[in-house]
Amino acid sequence: MRYGFIGCGNMGSAIARAVCRGAGAENVTLANRTPAKAEALAKELGCAAADNNTVAADCDVIFLGVKPQMMAGMLAGIAPVLAKRGGKFLLVSMAAGLSMARVREMAGGEYPIIRIMPNTPAALGAGMIQYCSDGVDDGRMFAFLGAMAPAGRLDAIPENLMDAASCVSGCGPAWTYQFIEALADGGVAAGLPRAKAQEYAAQMVLGSARMVLESGRHPGELKDAVCSPGGSTIQGVRVLEERAFRGAVTDAVLAAFDKTKEMGKG
Repeated sequence: MRYGFIGCGNMGSAIARAVCRGAGAENVTLANRTPAKAEALAKELGCAAADNNTVAADCDVIFLGVKPQMMAGMLAGIAPVLAKRGGKFLLVSMAAGLSMARVREMAGGEYPIIRIMPNTPAALGAGMIQYCSDGVDDGRMFAFLGAMAPAGRLDAIPENLMDAASCVSGCGPAWTYQFIEALADGGVAAGLPRAKAQEYAAQMVLGSARMVLESGRHPGELKDAVCSPGGSTIQGVRVLEERAFRGAVTDAVLAAFDKTKEMGKG
C-alpha cells in the first residue's frame, strides 16, 4: 500500500515519521502547500515528494494533515481526482473538530474514512492516537494500524468522544511542556543549573507517566505515596491546591473543548 500526506505541519510530519517506520519510507509520498517543506522532509525521511493531486491519484491511504479551516479548500481542489478513483482509497483526517461526515461532504463522496486524533510525541513513537472509522474493511484497517503502530498507543473510540480526547492528549503536550518549564524555573530559583533542572523535570514527568500507565494505580494514590507526613512534598501540594492547580488544568481542557466544537461548526 502507498501512503500519502497532504500537509506536512507539526502533526502531519509527526505521523509521517511514524508511517515511514511502519510501512517503509519507499511507500510514502508527501505534499504540502509550500513544496519546499515537503521536499525537505522527504529528503530527511527517504520518501517521495509530490503535489496534492499526485497523492490523491496514486496513494491508497491519504492523510489529510491541513488545519480545519483549510480542509474545505484543499478537498475541493482534489475532489475531481478522488471522484475518478471511485473510492479505491482511504481518507484519514486528523483535523480537530471536523466529523467524518463533514470531511466526506467536503471531499464529495461517501469514501472510506478514518478519523484520528494524534499528538506530536507520535514522532518519537510515544504518541497517544485515538481513532474511529466508517466504511473501512478489515484488511485495510489491519494495514493502517500496522503502519501506525510505530507512532505509539492507538485506541478505538466512538466519534462522539473524539473532541474530548483531542483536548486531553492532543492539546495536553503544550500544557505539559509549560509544567516542565515551570518546574525547571523552580529548580533554577533554588540554585540548580538550567540544563540540569530541565533534565530532572522532564525525566520526572516521563517516569511518573509510566508509573500511572504500568502500575494501573490511581494518580491520587501514587501522589499520596510521595507525600510523607510533615514532609516537603505535601507542603508543595498544599500550595498547588491553594492556587487552584487542578481546577486550572480542568478549565484548560474545557476551554480547548469549547474551541474545538466551535471549529467544527465552520
